[in-house]
Amino acid sequence: MDSPTATTGAPTPPPAPRLDLVEELHGQPVADPYRWLEDADDPRTVAWSAAQDRLFDAYAAALPARDAVAERVRRLMSTGSVGAPVHRGERVFRTRRTPEQELSVLVVTEGGEERVLVDPLALDPAGTTTLDAWRPDAEGRLLAYQLSEGGTEESALRVLDVATGEVVDGPVDRTRYSPVAWLPAAEGEAPAFYYVRRLAPELLPEDERQYHRRVYLHRVGTDPAEDVEVFGAGMSKTNYYGVWTSRDGRWLVVTASDGTAPRNDVWLADLAATGPAAPRLREVVTGRDAQSSAWVGRDGRLYVFTDLDAPRGRLAVADPEQPGPEHWRDLVPQSPDAVLDDVALLDGEEMRLAGREPLLVVGWTRHAVSEITVHSLASGERLPGGRGTVSLPGVGTIGGLLARPEGGHEVWFAHTDTTTPAKVWRFDGRDGSLALEAEPPGAVEVPDVVSRLVDFPGADGTTVRMLVVARADSLAADGSPLAPAPAILYGYGGFGISLSPHYSPEALAWVEAGGVHVVANLRGGGEEGEEWHRAGMRGSKQNVFDDLHAAARALVAGGWTTPAQLCIEGGSNGGLLVGAALTQEPGLYRAVVCSAPLLDMVRYELHGLGATWSDEYGSAAVPEEFGWLLAYSPYHRVSEGTAYPAVLFTVFDSDTRVDPLHARKLCAALQHATSSQHPVLLRREKDVGHGARSLSRSVALLRDTLSFAAAETGLDLTARRPAPNDPAPNDPAPV
Repeated sequence: MDSPTATTGAPTPPPAPRLDLVEELHGQPVADPYRWLEDADDPRTVAWSAAQDRLFDAYAAALPARDAVAERVRRLMSTGSVGAPVHRGERVFRTRRTPEQELSVLVVTEGGEERVLVDPLALDPAGTTTLDAWRPDAEGRLLAYQLSEGGTEESALRVLDVATGEVVDGPVDRTRYSPVAWLPAAEGEAPAFYYVRRLAPELLPEDERQYHRRVYLHRVGTDPAEDVEVFGAGMSKTNYYGVWTSRDGRWLVVTASDGTAPRNDVWLADLAATGPAAPRLREVVTGRDAQSSAWVGRDGRLYVFTDLDAPRGRLAVADPEQPGPEHWRDLVPQSPDAVLDDVALLDGEEMRLAGREPLLVVGWTRHAVSEITVHSLASGERLPGGRGTVSLPGVGTIGGLLARPEGGHEVWFAHTDTTTPAKVWRFDGRDGSLALEAEPPGAVEVPDVVSRLVDFPGADGTTVRMLVVARADSLAADGSPLAPAPAILYGYGGFGISLSPHYSPEALAWVEAGGVHVVANLRGGGEEGEEWHRAGMRGSKQNVFDDLHAAARALVAGGWTTPAQLCIEGGSNGGLLVGAALTQEPGLYRAVVCSAPLLDMVRYELHGLGATWSDEYGSAAVPEEFGWLLAYSPYHRVSEGTAYPAVLFTVFDSDTRVDPLHARKLCAALQHATSSQHPVLLRREKDVGHGARSLSRSVALLRDTLSFAAAETGLDLTARRPAPNDPAPNDPAPV
């Protein structure tokens, strides 16, 4: 076997038999030579996967200084983390991770003392169990939490007594992605909550067992088989449901969305009239092509957060007795150039005592950068002068706005940017002050970098933006690059998800070695609102790929990099993005990191959670939509004899969202077809899935993807230039 390095050519891939399998779909022949790789248990797939493991291991072993790269990445991750506080009475709940911990733990603080409630690593020292979700009850006495094992995200729900730490209920299985909405404790009755659970598998065909959710009412300590079903029967099998209850237990809100469609229906019930077991749900908004959420405030008004007739979002109010859209009145109207993200109400007694009116704190993003404004809760008018704006600690991203559920005068939120791990800040509505509430326990020196938001035209002239990060000493006085450098261009472009600035060990490790790191805000995301999302979905999906190509060309034209130095990277829907890019414009990119990707778009609905994404991509069962999918499906666009870039697929055997079969099939197709000497590799992990992972696994994955990108684009990751505050070589390290 040839030496597996970027300079001496690609290693020899294992053989992969090509089937003469051609199906006629909607009158068009569609070849599928690697259909056999869809079955992970097929002996041929097992042998092929093992050979790919050996191929990658041999390549990786020859990469320079992988251990040094891992150590630097681990150091940049050693800040630890701290979550925003969730208040319930005198107790405060939050997640926390020290620099040494592999996974975050859930802690509670009471009387100035902090103790651990849930530690996934204590439950599973192997680090394959993750805390997926948690929610304390209204009094802070009980905690519902969900754990999954081996990366499957198949959560089981439990309830523990906060005072003793003992599990008092569960596990309740089939609760993946389940919200929990507690009812307040009622004298003489067991505590209760609404939640979402899939039907029992024996009631369903095997290929539908991951669907068919229902909303149930559960009383703590009772058999889940006896739970009362309150909603979901007769509705779409791929529906997801949300539930919310008011703190006083009077109001219930239920939402339903079909898969990941950018629309949902909302219902409201007055439990005081019916009791919790038989809510009479009334329509708030149904059958509209919009997304909405709703709740009833302590002032008795119905609040509706919606993009109905407002693709950038608006906040409306109404009477709960007349909840329909025709009765809505805008409290915070749509902005012409910012996206409404979140709101929090400050209407506690402390505000009145301080002589302040109740306030509405509003979170926005403008071109993916966060802002916070302050408004009158009664009128929605923004406060005059400086009182109407919260001066954030930097140009970055805020997390959710959290206030006390019983009302109060404070809002907590996390804030992060490219060089700053998330810190928690507290806004006080009485005087408008902002103070640091908590920060990660670890400290690390970061390089002196500059972040620039760069505009560029898409193929159709649409203005698109990207955040370019480079070392300050690599730029001229006008901010332009002194010379082209190896670059990583990351994108996603789907499901209305925004890519906002955040602390990135990957970007910092790359940039401090002299590279350029870029995040593109492509159509299909949510950076400019729902219209931006829809401009990159379904029949318009090609806009997303065109935007990535345009970003690459803009980087080259701007002197930031060259095609020979450019690596593109994406995961999940972003894996589809870079898979399409490398098959459409192979000469524009030198390397590709394609993680947990969708790649066979003709058959994506048959595997994983694919059936829930048909509204985003289209369905191969519909002739017109089949045409969209086949036109860009990376697996079907591979052309024999084409000089493809170097490609690294990263997949996770326990991924229940995107089946690794997609990467297997395109990997085999590219290894067969490419005429270049660039490697096509598959990196496989066991006992981990699409989502959360331990610190060590995160470090190892970044080590390998960064080392691959560096080897193929010519960046020496060991040539770290000192950060401004690093100790000199002969100085002692700071204590």
